[in-house]
Amino acid sequence: MKIGVPREIKNREYRVGMTPAAVHELAGHGHEVFVETQAGAAIGFSDQDYRQAGAQILDQASEVFEAAELIVKVKEPQAQERALLTPGHTLFTYLHLAPDQAQTDELVASGATCIAYETVTDRSGRLPLLAPMSEVAGRMSIQAGAHCLEKAAGGRGVLLGGVPGVSAARVTIIGAGVVGQNALAMAVGLGAQVTVLDRDMAVLRSLDQRYGNRITTLFSTAQTLDQAVTESDLVIGGVLIPGASAPKLVTRDMIRRMPEGSVLVDVAIDQGGCAETSRATTHDDPTYLVDGVVHYCVANMPGAVARTATLALNNVTLPFVAALANNGPVQAMKDDPHLLAGLNVAGGKVTYREVAEATGHPYTKAESLLGS
Repeated sequence: MKIGVPREIKNREYRVGMTPAAVHELAGHGHEVFVETQAGAAIGFSDQDYRQAGAQILDQASEVFEAAELIVKVKEPQAQERALLTPGHTLFTYLHLAPDQAQTDELVASGATCIAYETVTDRSGRLPLLAPMSEVAGRMSIQAGAHCLEKAAGGRGVLLGGVPGVSAARVTIIGAGVVGQNALAMAVGLGAQVTVLDRDMAVLRSLDQRYGNRITTLFSTAQTLDQAVTESDLVIGGVLIPGASAPKLVTRDMIRRMPEGSVLVDVAIDQGGCAETSRATTHDDPTYLVDGVVHYCVANMPGAVARTATLALNNVTLPFVAALANNGPVQAMKDDPHLLAGLNVAGGKVTYREVAEATGHPYTKAESLLGS
């Protein structure tokens, strides 16, 4: 199969869909890999590295799309990339379609087969291709939040871990999934006062056993969430409903009642954000104020640690890329229902129910398209 790896063009996005090591694996199985020049240069993967791995280097993204059948990316295709997609393409990348009407409409119009990393599942019902980026974003959320609490960044002027004789910052983490647990580990390690909310008592018990009285665990209700958020110096939003828009758990009224200079880091912003006041920002302009609360809502947080993130992502995507290339997309999805769960758009139809509901497109079962 002919596989294309374009250079990412989203703001401050330095990750790359395939490392030279991944290219070497695919080329070794007889596949042709086309990589746009400088695709990995920002994180230490030169064109020469890709050539030595067996790739052909092309000068422009348009050439990559024209040459390839399978397009492997990291972030959702931008408008100029979507214009290059055809019914002959299979796109394998993060999509986050539910809050993105324009992207959904244009992918449907393209006729391409679009498989989203974030809805591919495993035998336990988890999201293995989302997990490594959630780990990165969860850990980064505490770094970002600690910085935003500094006075020069617009915050309250609070040190996350405090010092002897001075209280540590109060951190609330909404959601105890992959993002939440990684944020929790970082916040506890830095000495913050941490409260974590979730509705899964088994998870809360596990965290209580792991951390003991170093943290507070709360079953999430409207009342417990309101109290925790409004008393916090730093709130981390890490709530996820696979494929769907994030629920707006943090209301504008809660934001209004938070201490002036407190911080919200909304890691769920890729899926629309879990606060009513959240809107996507970029690494160039990462924060804004609402009622005196600093909002950090960067939609590609792991892009800031692009080398680590790329290596972590390739570790989990490579087996799926190999299956798509070796067997062809249709057979690969017939063989693996977990890969099939990643199919969001195909043949001009939306094949993921939550995306269809969020964007107003008719829903078509993915299985019904596998024979076409």
